[in-house]
Order: sequence, then C-alpha cells, then structure tokens
Amino acid sequence: MILINTTSINMSAIIRPYPQRYKLIFKLKQIKGMIMSRILPVELNKTDPTTTKTLDAVKAKLGILPDIFTTFAQSPVSLNGYLELSGALAGGSLTEQQRELISITVAQENSCEYCLSAHAAIGKGVGLGDVEIENARIGKSKNPIDSAIIEFSLKVVRSKGGVSDGNLEAIRKVCKDDGMIIEIVTNVVLNILTNYVNRLAGTEVDFPVFKLSTAA
Repeated sequence: MILINTTSINMSAIIRPYPQRYKLIFKLKQIKGMIMSRILPVELNKTDPTTTKTLDAVKAKLGILPDIFTTFAQSPVSLNGYLELSGALAGGSLTEQQRELISITVAQENSCEYCLSAHAAIGKGVGLGDVEIENARIGKSKNPIDSAIIEFSLKVVRSKGGVSDGNLEAIRKVCKDDGMIIEIVTNVVLNILTNYVNRLAGTEVDFPVFKLSTAA
C-alpha cells in the first residue's frame, strides 16, 4: 500500500485553524465521553507510523484532531485518498468560498449534520456570512455566479449526475470551460464521500452544531 507523504499536503488549503471556543467545545465533549458513533475513530496509539504522521500533521495545523480524520483513518488508504483529493481541489478554479458553499449545499441535501456543521464553521473562517451559509443550505446565493454553481451542484446530487441538457447549458454560461464543470462535480463527489462516511459511522459532531431541521 502506497501512503502519502504528509509533507506534500497543503493542509492550509484544506482546513484552517479553528477559533479557541471551538477547541473548548471539542475538549468538553471528550471529557464528558459523549461517544455515540457506530464506527469509532481510531485509537492514536494503535495506528501505524505513517498514519500517525498524517494525523499529527492535521492536528498540528488545527490544534485539534476532528473525528472525521480519525474515523477515515480506520482505512488509511481512504484517509490518504480524501486528503490528496482535497488538496488537489484546493488548487483548482473554484474559490475557497465557492468550495464551502458547495459543501454546505451538499451536506444539507444529504442530511449530514457533521459535514454541515464542519463546513459552516470552515465557511465562516474563509469569509462567508450567516446569510450566505443559510442561503447555501437551500441551494441559493445572492451572487449570480455562486448561485449557478451551487444550484447546479444540487441538481447533480438529486439527479445522481444525470442533469438535463438545459442544466448543462446553464452552467456553461458561468464556467470558463467544461473543465470547470468537471471540477464542480468533483467537489460534489468529494462531499458525498464525506457525507456518506460520517452518516454511516455516526461521527460525533465536534464543531458548533448546525441542526439540519433549522434550514429556511
């Protein structure tokens, strides 16, 4: 099995350090032992050295180690694939804000409270406001380009990729080329991956919680 070299991952392009209050919430949940996951995160003292190095790199960047990473680490190849694809997409045509808008839209549609909460927090970290986050939850944006991107993303999820010719032509009007459309779909698929893993595992939410039921 070929594992990634953690020094090649641009972690700052994937995730940003969280405010101190998020770390305190995370620590409190650890102390209380609020564990309800169906697939538990790995025990750090039982992981192989390469996986430990990868997880240490994440923790060094964040100051905490969210359960999404230690849950993915049950399958080191899956953790590596997730980080590699995340890092690659961070260097694409979409802005940080656009990627987070897609993530919020897809998480809401797939009923993944973990991912919704995580990307709402990360979205605020890259400059999204409360209104932008709430609009993304219903697949909308006041910015016409962002709106087209997240509306298309929602159609991709709902149609399982089988969007209409009209949907495709509509997104072509705001994308510089077809490569950007593929990039949008790849971002959607990455988020479907994390949504499904977290829902399957019942990953404990270690971010300020955004309740799915509160969408406008």
